[in-house]
Amino acid sequence: MVPMPTASEVETRISRSCWLRGPKRVCDVLAAAALLLLLSPLLLVVSGLIKVTSRGPVFFVQTRGGWRGRSFRLVKFRTMRAGRTPDPKELVPLKHPDITAIGYLLRRSKIDELPQLFNVLAGSMSLVGPRPTLLDQVAAYDPFRRQRLEVRPGVTGLAQVYCNALVPWDERILYDVAYVRGCGPLLDLAILMRTILVLFAGEAKTTRPFRASRFARLVEVPADFETLPAEGPQG
Repeated sequence: MVPMPTASEVETRISRSCWLRGPKRVCDVLAAAALLLLLSPLLLVVSGLIKVTSRGPVFFVQTRGGWRGRSFRLVKFRTMRAGRTPDPKELVPLKHPDITAIGYLLRRSKIDELPQLFNVLAGSMSLVGPRPTLLDQVAAYDPFRRQRLEVRPGVTGLAQVYCNALVPWDERILYDVAYVRGCGPLLDLAILMRTILVLFAGEAKTTRPFRASRFARLVEVPADFETLPAEGPQG
């Protein structure tokens, strides 16, 4: 088990990371531009389906906390009924009654996340990183949780490919902190490959308890964290 570093130690290591200082951003821009060009017909079709199957806007836009807590406007395809007020403490499973019929398919296939490629181009997000959370959640972070803000938030990430919608927030944060401490090109590539596995196999089959994963060695779990028991196969 690696002892928990101080916030300043995490910031210093990240500031010295060659991958995070330039190459990661270049790869993000090139990949996001190529994907938007390639997937533009799909984006147009999905936009039309959302518009004709339910009332409300095509896109869901919300202010989130990003790199070092800076706010930005996250955009994704709308998958829930219009006018619904999101609850930051609520875990939304795929069978939630407020999810529309087309929204279910978009969430299951992760297509609802594709508009965030525009966030990647703008520099507020990366292809891989912790998921951006609501500003109220960011404001409540303690020093341990704030470590997840030391890199740009991602369209996909370690917590996204090892957790499902019903996993406690603390479990996801442990994966996020582990990502920040181990961030590099090989880990980013592994996360992108596992994202493809999740798309085909489903979250239920790819979820792994943090304590049973190979990333547990990177993080000393705080005593007050709500986590899953270390059971099941190694991740």
